Amino acid sequence: MTIMGPPSETGRFGEFGGRYVPESLIPACVQLEEVFTSAWSDPRFVDQYRTILTEYGGRPTPVTEVRRFSEKLGVRVFLKREDLAHTGSHKINNVVGQALLTKRMGKSRLIAETGAGQHGVATATAAALMGLECTVFMGEIDVARQALNVFRMKLLGASVIPVTSGSRTLKDAINEAMREWVASVDTTHYCIGSVMGPHPYPYMVREFQRIVGDEALVQVQDLLGGEVPDFVVACVGGGSNAAGTFAGFADTRAQLIGVEPEGGAAINRGIPGVVHGSRSNLLQDDVGQILEAHSISAGLDYPGVGPEHSYLASIGRARYSTANDEEVLGALQLLSRLEGIIPALEPAHAIAYVIREAGKEIPRGSTVLVTMSGRGDKDAETVAQILGESI
Repeated sequence: MTIMGPPSETGRFGEFGGRYVPESLIPACVQLEEVFTSAWSDPRFVDQYRTILTEYGGRPTPVTEVRRFSEKLGVRVFLKREDLAHTGSHKINNVVGQALLTKRMGKSRLIAETGAGQHGVATATAAALMGLECTVFMGEIDVARQALNVFRMKLLGASVIPVTSGSRTLKDAINEAMREWVASVDTTHYCIGSVMGPHPYPYMVREFQRIVGDEALVQVQDLLGGEVPDFVVACVGGGSNAAGTFAGFADTRAQLIGVEPEGGAAINRGIPGVVHGSRSNLLQDDVGQILEAHSISAGLDYPGVGPEHSYLASIGRARYSTANDEEVLGALQLLSRLEGIIPALEPAHAIAYVIREAGKEIPRGSTVLVTMSGRGDKDAETVAQILGESI
């Protein structure tokens, strides 16, 4: 049995997923499902997608064994280096696919939400490459703490719209992007950045990110003499880097570990409900009001999680832990000093889990693959402020 196969005809992974959108968006979702299904079974489309990611995106990204870090922890750690992909994260894998689908649907404009800014930068990049108009919605708080990425998006020709409603973070950026999609659906494709939203987005985005896990499986087996790692670890907000990584290892013996921010642990502390078009676990109060999430990382500052992650947790195929802000800062500094690799604050959550659990949940001598989903350039100012340093 293939664990991470297609969802049901109604877009569900077990009890999670589905399509909960205004009636006006149903045709757009149906069109996208039909176009993606056709394209993903078309060898010419897949070849075009993979060629762009190779010649433009820098794939395959390497797997790096971090030996000094491993020696300190007593476990053998490998990093899947999505930080080395064009634009600095795994996000390019998804947006190239969705931009190609936008052209295939005859639409001329991309809109996107972004928290950490990496998805916004990737979307603006793909739009520039393919001659599409681009508008990015970003919470006002995230605009301030990710100023470098805001400038990068504008330099690439995108319009960046600060969102001042609600918590002024990722959740509210998604709300505004969905409102804009309703108003301009005939000419606009909403390029959702993670494995969330109404069907077919969770499945489609996972398939575009599957390239991470498929590459890593072959690369790590080459390094381990045909064996798979004992643990595969990735950070989880919406969860696209984790879903893409897990897809490569779900049918192996590797233990899958997702790491959420302690202040936004939708799987660990949330309950099932509907948010942004699908049913999944989310942080909510007794009367169903969505609670605000907190994370030092803008990209994980989200009260929900992709529905397939809720499903993997429900069947016990993946486990989900948390890391707090202090652990994350420590992990970022330790990896930087021992290996010369500065992680983004998002994957630093996964690194923090490995540091904390080495010799405990992760037995000494184990092999561990961590998805390094992005590089830390964008977070330099945030980290410097916390550490009392100046830039």
